[in-house]
Amino acid sequence: MRRFFIDAPLSEHMVIANTDARHIASVLRLAVGTTILVAGQDGKSGKAGITAVSPEAIELRLLELIEDTTEPPIAIWLVQSLAKGEKMDFIIQKAVELGVYGIIPVVTVHSVVRYDAAKQVDKVARWQKIAREAAKQCGRSYIPQVCPVTGLTQVLENNEFASANKIMLYEGQAAQGLRQALAECSKQTYVLFIGPEGGFSSAEVELCQQHGVRIVTMGPRIMRTETAALAALTAVLYECGDLGG
Repeated sequence: MRRFFIDAPLSEHMVIANTDARHIASVLRLAVGTTILVAGQDGKSGKAGITAVSPEAIELRLLELIEDTTEPPIAIWLVQSLAKGEKMDFIIQKAVELGVYGIIPVVTVHSVVRYDAAKQVDKVARWQKIAREAAKQCGRSYIPQVCPVTGLTQVLENNEFASANKIMLYEGQAAQGLRQALAECSKQTYVLFIGPEGGFSSAEVELCQQHGVRIVTMGPRIMRTETAALAALTAVLYECGDLGG
């Protein structure tokens, strides 16, 4: 059964507009009476029947709420240093498929990529679209947010993460491995800090330590930024979430 996102909480009568409406009407050619799955901004999912079809809007009537088990039991924020080329597109798509809760693109000392303000807005809009499509494709009931591009300090000073499990992957000397760090974590929210192609600077590592971030290693091999992000996300979800059943 096809799944679509509603840009509002689920209600008795709902509307799908814009790109999804055109896709339903012109590509999938779903007719009045077809039942689809819908997920709302309130995190609830349900079955809905199509009551009217046009390329501009698909009108729906909620048939029943359903129990949705596609979301992980923990929330993981991926703080990803800007990566060059199409690597950011890839990281965001795969992170959403794995179960990330949100993604925060950050500019760090060794970031090769630098965007002006207008370009940042365009990139975030593109990445949010990628996140939406990935969430739809893999059957999630929630679209992870891609936040505006920011700096490391701003993330560290965010009160929302004050009590979270904060972990930085570092290719330099680290006292702990990721596995050991996860064994000592007890909270339900995780914040993973991933460096750019050139890695984090020593000053950035020190800054993170001052804000209670655990500095950990993933092992003896140095990974590319896109590999490290997805490997760390997978490891956390496997140890604390729902990968592997």
